[in-house]
Amino acid sequence: MKISNITWCGLASSFLLPVLLAGCGQKNEFVEPPPPKVTVALPLQQDVTDYLEFTGTTQAAAEVEVRARVKGFLFSMHFTPGQMVEQGDLLFTIDPREYEANLNAAQAELDAARAELKRAKIELERAERLFKQQAGSESDVVKWRGEMEIARASILRAQAKVEDAVLSLSYTQVTAPIDGRVGRNLVDPGNLVGKSEATLLTTVTDNSPMYAYYNLNERDLLMSMDMYKERLRELDIKPEQSGLKEAHIPLLLGLANEEDYPHQGEVDFAESSVDSETGTLQLRGVFVNDQEPPALISGLFARLRMPTQDRKGALLVSARAIGADQGGEYLLVVNGENAVEKRPVVKRQLVDGLYVIEEGVRADDRVNVKGVQRARPGRKVDSELVEMSTLTTSAMLAEEAKAQMETNAQKAPGGSAAGEAGGQNAAPKVEKNNATKPAAAE
Repeated sequence: MKISNITWCGLASSFLLPVLLAGCGQKNEFVEPPPPKVTVALPLQQDVTDYLEFTGTTQAAAEVEVRARVKGFLFSMHFTPGQMVEQGDLLFTIDPREYEANLNAAQAELDAARAELKRAKIELERAERLFKQQAGSESDVVKWRGEMEIARASILRAQAKVEDAVLSLSYTQVTAPIDGRVGRNLVDPGNLVGKSEATLLTTVTDNSPMYAYYNLNERDLLMSMDMYKERLRELDIKPEQSGLKEAHIPLLLGLANEEDYPHQGEVDFAESSVDSETGTLQLRGVFVNDQEPPALISGLFARLRMPTQDRKGALLVSARAIGADQGGEYLLVVNGENAVEKRPVVKRQLVDGLYVIEEGVRADDRVNVKGVQRARPGRKVDSELVEMSTLTTSAMLAEEAKAQMETNAQKAPGGSAAGEAGGQNAAPKVEKNNATKPAAAE
């Protein structure tokens, strides 16, 4: 029996129509996604020291240029570039023959002047004796008395020439002017030096102690002045009778490749006035630098930190929790209704991975420390509370070290121990697996 296409269409529509009508009756409702999960922590309260931080450069306590003070050919060099030298050590020798000859000539001229003086004295005594005997004229007495004075002046002139010749001859022995480290020789032996100017031969640098120069802006200067006055009151020192050196203001220094500020020193000098062009005052710190080789050398970039006051019960939060936008730096805080609030904050120094917050947060605020990207101000979140102390740099490094030790401990049995046992460990494992299979089957 054949069924027409019209009949098939009628049957299909009779079955599909109730299904379509039932589907049209259901509503398409929006299901709100669950709140994002974030980690919060209460600010860590602890006593901290406030610091002022600067950048500066190191400079040696003394750096002296060694120059040729007389003209001549550089005869020899008596040091190894870079070595330590003491004051008076011989560094260079300039050809001394010309100056030895000048000294001999000056000495001969001095001897001649002394001989003239001796002759003038004898002639004066003879003229005076004859004059008393009325056998000589008074003019002879006056003459030889003048000759004697001239001879004395000639001796003084000759002595000055001798001293000058001795000094010039001594300049042919170029010595170290201070204790320190000598640089490279800038002129090689055999060259003519000192012809038209005092030729620079080398330099000697004294790196102990080491200075660090930095600039203080006006706001920090006013704060430092108050601290300086308080320091003098504590030490019972009158300001007019002391300087920065007597106040013993501590100063810490760190280099570009150092994590903290390992070098301890003191502020020992400040300029007398503020630079009107920059609005800053230059200060100087002094640091002990007697290691060998020295830990500090001249010309290095330096990070400097000067303590200003002790803060009791300061609030610290993780550095990763602090965000920044056009309005400044802020924190995201989860309130009692699990809603996110944005708090503008003022931060201070970094302490072990946590920033000291001066304004904008309370001790009971739950600060968003993880999942900051998922949190939005005004929206609710699913928060998990942790301790802020676990987010310090030292705590996280300790946790990483612990995890690494556990990983190494887990790898140890599968390494050398398994290799030594060889196939002996594999056979019992197969027997154990085979033994458990019948029990499982039962």
